[in-house]
Amino acid sequence: MATAFTHALVGGLLAGAAPERLPRARLVLAGALLAVLPDLDVVAFRIDIPYGHPLGHRGVSHSLLFAAGLGALGAAAVMGARVRTRDGLVAAALLALATASHGFLDAFTDAGRGVGFLIPLSDARFFFPWRPLATSPVSVEAFFQGRALPILWNEMVWVWLPALALAALASLARRRRAGSARRP
Repeated sequence: MATAFTHALVGGLLAGAAPERLPRARLVLAGALLAVLPDLDVVAFRIDIPYGHPLGHRGVSHSLLFAAGLGALGAAAVMGARVRTRDGLVAAALLALATASHGFLDAFTDAGRGVGFLIPLSDARFFFPWRPLATSPVSVEAFFQGRALPILWNEMVWVWLPALALAALASLARRRRAGSARRP
């Protein structure tokens, strides 16, 4: 799995693509949180649910259906009564995408048994053909006992820098569009 830091960064950046009229700061915070949430499934290891089980690690909590549901719940929390408007749908879509980014990042990692994107429709697990991300240990202790820096460096190169560059370009484009809309 990718680190919680990387999941939060990507989820926050995706939610930050919200139009100006939406509560962007709250969406960024919700996107970062929802992007990390699927890894709560590691509790399955503690209660003897096998890795390959739909309720196991990278199972249903990494599915697209779960992402859609969590995105809708997150939008309801962020948008309140406005959740039933077009803006609420935009917020739900962005938060669903932020949540789904978790599984997509994990499908780029170099270990594990794949991601259950289609659970409950199919128990199949998937990886992408290109897998440049070093897998972070599930244990926080194992992560901080020597593997943290190489894993974070790997994620900075393959995820953080490209994601931040895309976010900066999107922000620049948005500013240019806003500036040209104000000119007579």
